[in-house]
Amino acid sequence: MLKRALFVGVLIAFVLVTTTWLWLQSAPLTKIERGGQGPPTVVLLHGYGSRAEDWFQFDGKWQFPDRTRLIFVQAPLRHPISGKRGWWWLHLEGYIPNGQQSPDLSHASPGGIKVASRLVRDAIRDEHQPLILGGFSQGAMTCAEIAFQTDQELAGLILLSGTTVNEDSWAEHFAGRRNLPIFIAHGTHDSVLPFAIMDRFQRRLKTFGLNVTWMPFEGDHEIPETVVRAAGEFVRRVVGLQSSSENP
Repeated sequence: MLKRALFVGVLIAFVLVTTTWLWLQSAPLTKIERGGQGPPTVVLLHGYGSRAEDWFQFDGKWQFPDRTRLIFVQAPLRHPISGKRGWWWLHLEGYIPNGQQSPDLSHASPGGIKVASRLVRDAIRDEHQPLILGGFSQGAMTCAEIAFQTDQELAGLILLSGTTVNEDSWAEHFAGRRNLPIFIAHGTHDSVLPFAIMDRFQRRLKTFGLNVTWMPFEGDHEIPETVVRAAGEFVRRVVGLQSSSENP
């Protein structure tokens, strides 16, 4: 009886996981819209265990251009009690190499990131250009996946306290993003996602000739106001570049 009950339990778990996975393949994402009518359009993706509303704490602090249209996208996974969300199931402890203490996803290829990438692209398909895509932590990983694995039209890319995922695959598409302005910020004492990996990544991007603004800061896995202000300045600079190219 015990073996039968265990088998039934495993079967039910398998069905639930499979059903959830199939639902995620086509689940439309919800968005929260703030600010003006654009241009530009700034799309921001929250981190794992967070939600789109957490971006509200920075209202009035970004100092984006006056007409900026802000889009906060909700991740598809949702905890039934806390309401916290994620872009795909992420268990960082499973990516810690032997003998180390920090996760390293630079050689990993989780299938969920590609599903998240497609869902986000579907959600922003009709948003007006110029479009600047940014995210924090797992949201930053998803943004980089979109930038370096798809042909999504982007005016700028913002990566806050993220890490690389299947980095060599991303590198194959660096050349196609040579003119894309990229802003990367990471805390030197980040206890969740290693600073060293993103430091190496930004240097690798620069070696390929990409337009990178690198902002290390004294801090942990967070978004301090200095980074918020710098990201706002980055967006203003991107908008200025767009205006210059349209009005030579």
